[in-house]
Amino acid sequence: MRRFALILALWPDISAATEFWPLTGSEIVSTLTGQKLSYGEGVWQTFDASGATQYFSGRPSSGRWAVRGDQYCSTWPPSGLWACYDVLQSGVIIRFIDDRGGITDGYLPE
Repeated sequence: MRRFALILALWPDISAATEFWPLTGSEIVSTLTGQKLSYGEGVWQTFDASGATQYFSGRPSSGRWAVRGDQYCSTWPPSGLWACYDVLQSGVIIRFIDDRGGITDGYLPE
């Protein structure tokens, strides 16, 4: 087992692929604006500069998104409540972490 861990540590592509770094508010805006993240299995989300966001998981859903401090926040009608997430990145993977530690990974187009 130790040899396997050592091989992974010395193999730069694998270790780099698992390193996530937190994004600042301005980095969140520049990373997400105009993008379409894929969550797998035909599920995706777009982020318009106007603050509109579209989420599709079998059917479309429209909401709003904004950056508050260094967090991504969104609201989905009919609720007026905003939920905010820390955002981390590793290459094309964008990781959203909610206030309970729940993780959702989205993928930028390559």
